[in-house]
Amino acid sequence: MKNARILLIDDDPGMVDLTSYQLEEQGYQVVSTGSGTEALKLVSEQSYDVALTDLHLPDVNGIELVRKLKEATPSTEIIMITGYSSVTRAIEAIKAGAFYFVEKPVEYEELLALVEKALERRRQAEEINQLRDKLKDRDSYYNIIGSSKAMQNLYEVIDRVAESDANIMIIGESGTGKELIANAIHYKSLRAKKPFVKINCSALPKELIESELFGHTKGAFTGASSEKNGLIGQATEGSLMLDEIGEMPIELQPKLLRVLQERVYYRLGSEKALEANFRLISATNREPRDAIREGHLREDLYYRINTIEIRVPPLRERAEDILHLAEHFLRVYAQKYERPVQMISQAAYEQMLSYSWPGNVRELQNVIERAVLLCKGNTIEAEAFPFSRAPVTTGSADPVAAPAAVALPVNGPAALTLNQEEPILQQLGRLIVSKVPEVRGDDKRFDVFDIVEGAVVSAALERTRGNKQAAANLLGVYRPRLYHMLRKHNMHQPQSEAEEDSVSHMAAESGH
Repeated sequence: MKNARILLIDDDPGMVDLTSYQLEEQGYQVVSTGSGTEALKLVSEQSYDVALTDLHLPDVNGIELVRKLKEATPSTEIIMITGYSSVTRAIEAIKAGAFYFVEKPVEYEELLALVEKALERRRQAEEINQLRDKLKDRDSYYNIIGSSKAMQNLYEVIDRVAESDANIMIIGESGTGKELIANAIHYKSLRAKKPFVKINCSALPKELIESELFGHTKGAFTGASSEKNGLIGQATEGSLMLDEIGEMPIELQPKLLRVLQERVYYRLGSEKALEANFRLISATNREPRDAIREGHLREDLYYRINTIEIRVPPLRERAEDILHLAEHFLRVYAQKYERPVQMISQAAYEQMLSYSWPGNVRELQNVIERAVLLCKGNTIEAEAFPFSRAPVTTGSADPVAAPAAVALPVNGPAALTLNQEEPILQQLGRLIVSKVPEVRGDDKRFDVFDIVEGAVVSAALERTRGNKQAAANLLGVYRPRLYHMLRKHNMHQPQSEAEEDSVSHMAAESGH
């Protein structure tokens, strides 16, 4: 911050000239005045990073000036300078908001060190405020709803890459909100005020995509009765989104690759090179590697469009966001259809958390819209949802036990003998792996981690006597994630809020 703005307030011309010269030699911009009243006028017109003020001024008391300066510009750091040694005055100045208090004559090196410290403090305060601004509304980010860790990470990636011109590849299942991610990238970029043009490569016939993308001249082909500016031309200085890039005709992909490499394109029927000035954002609901292997996507094009890869997590992997999304859509559709619906019942919440949401956010949105329309009162009940509850496992001592062919047996008590000098989890890990049967030929494979996860969840519920909130706390996860694991291992047993409270009370009384 060597070009920081510094306000110097002192009625001693010699002091002002010398100090100004010293600070300007270091690259600081210095504005000076000998009047406290003039200083307050100056800070009302523009901001200053640091103010150096004398304690004794002809028109305003120095302590009072500090207070008024802080009221007018709280972010400005103030250093009080005085020729009178007084601990009491120093304390008053700091209480009024001064950063530091020094005596005349001020040593040159001391003054520069103080200014640098004041600027560093200001910079840190700005960073903290920026972080607070980013986090205070991170459950809604450019119309993307989600406060889970996965979505917070995604927002951070967008923050870091949006202002670059790097090509972006967005990968995610249908309904996860890939277009919203693309919108956020464009509207946070330096191209935000320019066009954002989108095309779905799977929505147009193969014979029309090239014309739509590049444009054409009059008479370029049968039916081309006039000249047409293609989407690349329309996106000039802005962004172009190619949705479902894996569905682009394979014969058209080399032409797109050439555009990205040479930054020029040609309209159909024309040999005139036109500048291709756009930022490319691609999206797909297929794994690019699968599309390459199946011959739907050229590998060289993939490497060109995949400078930055953003993967959008499916809703089942961020169950913490389900309730927040549901409440958001509830407000939207209650207002749109002018319905008195205000809330979602506990049983309905339980059912939403027990469902796998194969259609992701889009399916949740449609389900809530339907529920709002069918709701007879002010509360959405579970019966309003079109899907049924997950099956409930009953009468099984071990609901997550693996089939006999994949069980991990422990042969006798000796196998459980633990070495007190070695971490217990490391020993358990070695024990589990030692019991995994070798896989030969076409033997069925199984997921050891999946089995262990189910066993741990079952043990947590057993320890907490079925209290899901207590089990979630014990495992260090949020309750929606626990519900996801229960559903995954067919262990979900819905219970009412009253039952949950009762179990919590019983567990508390018993010391669990």
